Amino acid sequence: MKAVGANVVIRGLRALSDFEYEFQMAAMNAKLAKNVETIFLMTDIAHSFLSSSMVKELALHGGDISSLVPDAIVKDIQKKFSRQ
Repeated sequence: MKAVGANVVIRGLRALSDFEYEFQMAAMNAKLAKNVETIFLMTDIAHSFLSSSMVKELALHGGDISSLVPDAIVKDIQKKFSRQ
């Protein structure tokens, strides 16, 4: 945050289970830098099951990730994981 001069962190929450960890992180950030604010945004219920780990695993095994990530990055992800 200091390196880029930012004072707001935006974090996405998928489920209640995400909140505890994210809340602890926000509290620590606030303690370390009083001018830092954390904003939490809830995901659309249609994407609440999704995680980057699941997308990576699916891509690694050649699965169709096109409905799970933005069109602009589908090919980049497929390329990265097709080499592994």
